[in-house]
Amino acid sequence: MRKNILQYLENTIKTCPNKIAYMDPDTSLTFEQIYNYSRAVASAILAEGFTKEPVVVFMKKCPEQIAAFYAAIYAGCPYVPIDEEMPKMRIERIFETLQPRVMICDDTTEKLAQDLGFKGQIFMWNDASNKAVDEVKLSAVRASQIDTDPVYIMYTSGSTGIPKGVAVCHRSLIDYIESFCEVMRFDEDTIFGNQTPLYFDASLKDVYPTIKCGCTTVIIPKQLFMFPMKLVDFLDEYKINTVCWVVTALTMISAFKVLDKKVPAYLKLIGFGGEVFPVKQFNRWKKALPEARFINLYGPTEGTGVAMWYEADREFADDEKIPLGQAFDNVEILLIDEEDKLSDEGEICIRGTAVSLGYYNDFGRTSENFVQNPLNKLYPEIIYRTGDLAKRREDGLLEFVSRKDYQIKHMGHRVELGEIEANVNAQKGVINSCAVYLREKDRIELYYTGDIDEKSLGDLLKESLPRYMVPTKITKLDAMPLTNNGKIDRKLLTAKGE
Repeated sequence: MRKNILQYLENTIKTCPNKIAYMDPDTSLTFEQIYNYSRAVASAILAEGFTKEPVVVFMKKCPEQIAAFYAAIYAGCPYVPIDEEMPKMRIERIFETLQPRVMICDDTTEKLAQDLGFKGQIFMWNDASNKAVDEVKLSAVRASQIDTDPVYIMYTSGSTGIPKGVAVCHRSLIDYIESFCEVMRFDEDTIFGNQTPLYFDASLKDVYPTIKCGCTTVIIPKQLFMFPMKLVDFLDEYKINTVCWVVTALTMISAFKVLDKKVPAYLKLIGFGGEVFPVKQFNRWKKALPEARFINLYGPTEGTGVAMWYEADREFADDEKIPLGQAFDNVEILLIDEEDKLSDEGEICIRGTAVSLGYYNDFGRTSENFVQNPLNKLYPEIIYRTGDLAKRREDGLLEFVSRKDYQIKHMGHRVELGEIEANVNAQKGVINSCAVYLREKDRIELYYTGDIDEKSLGDLLKESLPRYMVPTKITKLDAMPLTNNGKIDRKLLTAKGE
C-alpha cells in the first residue's frame, strides 16, 4: 500500500535507474540521478534542522527543479514552486502567508531571491546536490510521515488579489495519479511534452506519472509556443507521443493551420483542459490525428488538479459542447443548486480524496469554499465548491455551463457569458472569444480573434442570440491575452473595457 509519493520513484529506480526521467534541450536527469540528488539536498536541509515546513523552490524551469521538489518531500516538507515569471508583488504576497525560512535556488535565481528580501536560508542546488546522504535522518523523516501530510503548496489567483496557497497531501495525489494513469494508459514508452509552468498544478500531469510509469518527460522551451511550426518540429525531434496541455496551446497550432502543413508524427494521446475547447479547433485536431486519443480533463487546483475526464472520440457539431464526462475513482461530483439541494443543473462540488487540505495559513478563505456537504447532516464531511456550473445530460454525462461569476443579470435576464462565447466560437471566421461583463456600466463586451470583421460578426450574433445577450461592443484582437498558465486573461480584458 502506498502512503508516500516517493515510493513511485523508489520503485522505478529498481527497474530502470539509467533511463532519462526528465530532460530539456540543455540537460537531462536519469531516475537514479533524481533519486541521489534529491536525497542529498534533503540531507543538507535536514542537517540545518528544517523539516515539516514549506520549502520554496525558486529555480529556472529545468529537470533539476523537479528534482528539488522531491528533495523537499524527502526532507518531510511541502514544496512551493515559484518562478521569475511571477510579478514581484505576487511573490511578496505569497511570502506574507507562507512565511518561508528555506529556499532552494540555482545560479539564475539566487540574486533574485535576495532582491525579494528573503531573509531565510538559501540552499544552492549545485552545492547541496553534492552533499553526503544522511540515511539516518532520511529514515527518521520517512518513519514519521503519513499520507495526510502535505506534498506541495501551489498558489492560485484570489479574487481579492491575494494568492491562495492550495495544500495537497500524499493521499490525494496518490489517488489522482493512480486513476489518471489508468484512464490515460501511460506506460514506460510514454514520452510527455511538458508545456505548463512547473508552478501550476497542471504540470502534475507530466511530473508524477513519469516516476510512476518509468517514462520520460521532455520540457519544451517556452518560446516555441510562439512559433507553431517550430513547436511541431520539436515534438517530432523528441518523438513526443503524449501531451497534456491547456486548450490555448493546442488552438494556437490549429488556428494558424499548421496541421494542414505538418502533423505531429508521433503524437497519439492529447489531454486538454483549463478552458472549453472551441469545437471548430478541436475538430481540426481530430481530423488531423484520427487515430489519436483525445481526453477532456476537468478539475481545479483545490481538487488535486483533475477530477473528471471524457474521451472525445468523434468530431462534434459546431453547436455542441465536449462533455466533462465522468469522475475519477474515489471522487464523486455533486451538482448543488442555489437551495443546497442535489440537482441536474448547479454548481460542481467535489467529494472524496481529491479534495485538498485547503488554503495554507488562510482558514478564513478555506472555510468559504471547503464546506460541510449540505446533503450530509449526520457527520463531518468536507466538499469543495468549485464555482463552476454544469448540467447533467440525458446520457448521464456532465456538460460545463459557465463560471458562477460569469452568470450575470442583464436587462432583466439571467445570462451565461459562456453561452455567448460558445455561440461566437461557432461562427465562421472566429478562432476564439471572450465575453466580459462591465457591472458598473451594465454592458457586455466581446473580444475575439479571427478573420471575420467586427460588423459582420455583430450582424451574425443579432441573428443567433437573443437581443439581451448581444454584446454592446465587439472588439477584434490580433492575439488573445493570456495569463502565465495559458488561460485567457479575463481580468485584463475586463479592465480594458472599464
